[in-house]
Amino acid sequence: MARTTAFVYGVACYLVFFVTFLYAIGFVGNLVVPKSIDSPPQRPFPQALIVNSLLLSLFAVQHSVMARRWFKAWWTQFVPTPIERSTYVLCASLALILLFWLWQPMGGTVWNVEQPVVRAVLQALFICGWLMVLIATFLINHFDLFGLRQVYLYLRGKDYRPLEFATPGPYKLVRHPLYVGFFIAFWATPTMTVAHLVFALATTAYIMVAVFFEEADLEAYLGEAYRRYRQSTPKFIPRVSRKAEQATPDSQVAGGSE
Repeated sequence: MARTTAFVYGVACYLVFFVTFLYAIGFVGNLVVPKSIDSPPQRPFPQALIVNSLLLSLFAVQHSVMARRWFKAWWTQFVPTPIERSTYVLCASLALILLFWLWQPMGGTVWNVEQPVVRAVLQALFICGWLMVLIATFLINHFDLFGLRQVYLYLRGKDYRPLEFATPGPYKLVRHPLYVGFFIAFWATPTMTVAHLVFALATTAYIMVAVFFEEADLEAYLGEAYRRYRQSTPKFIPRVSRKAEQATPDSQVAGGSE
């Protein structure tokens, strides 16, 4: 019964994440959802800025601290190991839901592209950014990343084994294509409002800091293999020289995301 409960819990956590992910697309892109990043302002600018900064900080702390190995070692004393990842995914989703619920639009326009073709290009890039995020998760095993593989193996009575590190597709070009997708999704907009700019700046800064700690964890776990990967493969922007392309053979192990 415990195994079935853990599996149902893992699936429920995943569904919460998936709905939150879809809402995030609408929230950032001002699409369909009842309250988006650029809904009409309802509070004075200073108050809105403080509230939004606190919401973004809460998500950053939760998302980064719970991903650290030292926290997992402590956390799994209370949370069963098979559902640890699912619980992390659920907490991250709840932090985002809180952000969407309490977000305070701030008004003001930083830039507004009026040329139809350029607007269409930026909107297409926005969609491509989110697709890149989703594709990147499947390349490094989407179901393991979001806890479904762990609870499925537990349901079947099989031991969980971490996935082998590899460099599928864009991971041969950059170490963090998933984060590159987020950068594109957050910054590619034909109309950049003050609220959107605050969101984009804060999330970009968070990713930069998170990558530092993530790669430290990966290097400690994988050792020399990851150090070689870091030396041969850029973080976010692909190299174009032939020499750089030859630096990482197909068998080279690589880093993934949190």
